[in-house]
Amino acid sequence: MSNLTIALLSFPVLLVLIFGRMPIGLAMLVCGFFGNWLVLGRFTPILAQMKTLTFTTFSSYSLSIIPLFLLMGQFAAKGGMSQALFRAANGWLGHRKGGVAMAAIGACAGFGAICGSSIATAATMGKVALPELKRFGYDGGLATGALAAGGTLGILIPPSVILVIYAILTEQNIAKLFLAAVVPGVLAMLGYMLTIAIYVRLKPEASGLRDKAPMAERLQLTLDVWPVLLVFFLVVFGIYFGWFTPTEGAAIGAAGTGLIALLNGGLKDGALGEAIRETAVSTGMIFLIILGAGVYNAFLALSQLPQEAAAWVVGQGFSPWTVLTVILLTYLAFGCVMDSLSMILLTVPIFFPIVSGLDFGLTPDEFAIWFGILILIVVEVGLITPPVGLNLFVINSMAKDTPMIRTFKGAAPFVASDIVRTTILTVFPAITLFLVRWLY
Repeated sequence: MSNLTIALLSFPVLLVLIFGRMPIGLAMLVCGFFGNWLVLGRFTPILAQMKTLTFTTFSSYSLSIIPLFLLMGQFAAKGGMSQALFRAANGWLGHRKGGVAMAAIGACAGFGAICGSSIATAATMGKVALPELKRFGYDGGLATGALAAGGTLGILIPPSVILVIYAILTEQNIAKLFLAAVVPGVLAMLGYMLTIAIYVRLKPEASGLRDKAPMAERLQLTLDVWPVLLVFFLVVFGIYFGWFTPTEGAAIGAAGTGLIALLNGGLKDGALGEAIRETAVSTGMIFLIILGAGVYNAFLALSQLPQEAAAWVVGQGFSPWTVLTVILLTYLAFGCVMDSLSMILLTVPIFFPIVSGLDFGLTPDEFAIWFGILILIVVEVGLITPPVGLNLFVINSMAKDTPMIRTFKGAAPFVASDIVRTTILTVFPAITLFLVRWLY
C-alpha cells in the first residue's frame, strides 16, 4: 500500500473515530500516530517526534494568546457586560418589529468583540436574551435560531481565537487579520438583523412588541457599555498601532475585563476561581486538538498528500475560482460533522498550499488574509448547521420548551444569509481587504 493511499484512507478512519464519540483531538492523535507507523514501519521516530512536537507546540509564545482571550471572555461574562450590551441594544431596537431579536444579535456582536469564542458568546447571550425573547412572545424557533447565529459572531469579530490559530498556521500578521475581519463581521451582524426583519414580516405571529424606551433611558443604557468599547478599542487598535504585541494586547484585555468585573462585583463568591478553572479546561481542550492536529498533519506531510493534491489540482487546469468554490463547499460539508477549530487545524495545512499557487489577482499576503476570512465565515456557518451545529445545541439546551427540529428550522434563514454574504465576499475581495489596504 502506498503512502498516499494510507493518507487517503486515514480520513474515513478519522471520521469513524469521531462518530464513535472519541474526542476529536485524540482521534487525530491516534490517526497521526498509527499513520506515521505505517509509513515509517517502526515506532522509534514517532516517539521521538511526539517528544519534540509536544514541547515545541506548547512552549510557543504565540499560543499564550489563546488562554488570555478565553480569560477575557470569562471575565466579561461574569462582570455583567453581556447584560449591559443587551440592555443597550434592546433600548434602541426592542420596540421595532423583531427588535428584541435584533438587539440580541447586536449584543452578540458587542460581546464577541471582547470574547473571541463562538460557543461562549452563544451560551452567555442565551442566558441573558432568551428570557426576554420569551417574555415578549417570540417564536421558539426564531429565538433560538437568532441566538445561535448571533453566537457565531464571537469568532468573526476580532479578537478571534480561530483567527489566531489561522495566523500561526499560515504565518500571517494577526493584526492585519483582525482588521480584515471587521467589515465582514459588521456585514454579518447587519445581515442577521435584515434576516430577522424579513422573517417577522413573512410571519408576523413569530414576534411580539415592547414599548419604546425614552431617549434619556437609551442614552443612559448606552453609557453603561463604555467599558466594553474601551476594552475593544484598546486591544484591537493597540495591536494595530503597535503599542503592544497581540499577546500583550490579550493580556491587557484580560486585565481590563478582570478589573471591570471586580468593580462590578462579578468576581465574588468564588467566581474568580471559576473563571480561571473554566479557562484552564477550555485551554486544555484546545491544546489537545492542536497537538492531535500537529501529529496528524506531520503524518500527512510525510505521506506527501498535500504536495500531491496541489500538483494534481494544478495539473487538471481547473480555474482558481472553481478550486476555491470546491474548497468552500467542502468546509460547509465538514461543518456538519466537525467543530470549527478542528476543521481549521485539519484542513488549512492541506488546502492553503493548493490555493496559494493559484492566481486570484492578489499579492500573497492579501490572498492569505482574504482566504482566512472566507474560511472563518464558512466555518462559522458550520456552527449553525445540523447535525453537529454546536451553537444550536448550546442554545436549545437552554430552551427546554423548544424542540430541536424547530431550532434547526429557525436557524435556516440565517444560514441562507451566511451563504449570500460568503458569495459577496468571495466575488468582491476588496470588501474584506479595504481596511488593510487603507491603513497599511
